[in-house]
Amino acid sequence: MKTKYILAIDHGTSGLKVAIVSVYGEIIDFEYVATPTFFLPDGGAEQNPDDWWNALILAATRLIKKGIASIDDIEAVCVSSTFSSTVAVDQNGRHLMNCLTWMDSRGAPYVEEIVKGFPSVEGYGLSKALQSIYYTGGGPSLTGKDDIAHVLLIQNEYPDIYQKTYKFLGSKDYLNMRLTGEFAASFDSIMLFWVTDIRDIHHVKYNDYLIDFFHIDKDKLPVLKQSTEVLGTVRPEVAKQIGLKAGTKVIMGSPDHQAALIGSGAVRDYEGHVYIGTSSWVECLVPYKKTDLFHKIASLPAAIPGRYQVLNEQDIAGGCVSFLLNNLILFQNEFHSYKSPDDPYRKFSEIAARIPAGSDKLIFTPWLNGERAPVDDTNLRGCFFNISMRTTADHFIRSVLEGVAYNTRWSFQYVEKFISRKMETLTIIGGGAVSDIWCRIFADVLNRQIRRVKNARETNARGAAFLASAGLNYIDFNDIPGLMEYDGIFEPDPKHRQIYDELFDAFLLIYKKNKSVFSRLNKRSVVRYKRDE
Repeated sequence: MKTKYILAIDHGTSGLKVAIVSVYGEIIDFEYVATPTFFLPDGGAEQNPDDWWNALILAATRLIKKGIASIDDIEAVCVSSTFSSTVAVDQNGRHLMNCLTWMDSRGAPYVEEIVKGFPSVEGYGLSKALQSIYYTGGGPSLTGKDDIAHVLLIQNEYPDIYQKTYKFLGSKDYLNMRLTGEFAASFDSIMLFWVTDIRDIHHVKYNDYLIDFFHIDKDKLPVLKQSTEVLGTVRPEVAKQIGLKAGTKVIMGSPDHQAALIGSGAVRDYEGHVYIGTSSWVECLVPYKKTDLFHKIASLPAAIPGRYQVLNEQDIAGGCVSFLLNNLILFQNEFHSYKSPDDPYRKFSEIAARIPAGSDKLIFTPWLNGERAPVDDTNLRGCFFNISMRTTADHFIRSVLEGVAYNTRWSFQYVEKFISRKMETLTIIGGGAVSDIWCRIFADVLNRQIRRVKNARETNARGAAFLASAGLNYIDFNDIPGLMEYDGIFEPDPKHRQIYDELFDAFLLIYKKNKSVFSRLNKRSVVRYKRDE
């Protein structure tokens, strides 16, 4: 049979990638265009949706013009995009303000105001928490970084925009709307609005009690579909602009977490993967609905129809590397005005590899934007702990890689407890997985075998392609493990066990001893407001 292809769109925080991927997961080629993020006071983090769309058109046009695959063989378009990035659009699909990204925490006071109560458990009123868990499996993060917090922020601080909003869409669903003209969300992309009943995982639906609980308008929420459903076809003018054939299908697609799981090949229950991108997570499929309120872990809808997944997300991971490079090492001031290396991230890994394990006991905490899990605290911040006269810039570099791994171990131990078993092998994916030294650090810190997927950077694009391929009946999800290739196996080094156990214990102690200080320095004042009853 002639090979068919999917135009897979991987929309991440730092940019948008468009790839041609075979229906069997082979990455043929891709184009990438960077997009900016705008950081604002009090925890604001916005992006302009026009930047996304322009990047999509530019990258897709470049890729199609290469002629790598005949447009007659491109069967569908499928989008994977950042989770919990919220766009308010009018009836014509025009965005009414910048997107509030998954890093935007300004809605935290409004969430806290609604969910608080007595008796209180982890900041939630007990009866409110139990009711939310019953329907949704969890509840909104107190960091204010979920979609529902973004909606509440707009409702209370931008009421004119709230009134004009026709639909609130996640970033994936916004791009789908621009492609097809259809306003819809998938069972998984709607999850962090926290207004859906997921008890029957085959029939996720809105719950009127939860919608009333948050005092939002149901008619501003999009219709719901499965991730593998055909949403529609690419609008004729868009297809012509990109160079696609008329009538090319658009599959619903999935947020980045869920698409990455599929692209990692870990599609059987309890098979774990670690993703290292701007953020990071530990994730696996589970056959049940369950919640750990104390460590912010819950079973949520997966992109695979009828399946639950569990994840524990670290707010900033690879973003810490970018921060260190751009804000400190390569920051352009009177002292540092020299040219950056051609590949600064490769150089970063080379430098880290020459520093001994443990970075001479220098510890980095990666909480540059607060933290989601295993603690839900938007006030936490990053720091370098235990600096001495012997500390060099090279130590800072390795300690950043190790600090991200310590935080992952913190989350990972609760995920294993949640699933009541040990994950002996973890598949690693994302841009951070390209670094051999970081893979070795993860193996040593987690004390687990780390298996790296081939083309680890393109995992989300592969996941989107597999979703479309399954939706069009080219493959079954059970076929995916047999279609995967791996290009590295990293075993934990017993010589590093003692130092990493010692420093991990110290990492936890840094959190316990300093969380109140971070709170005093960074807590945003609670905004009091009145609603019209």
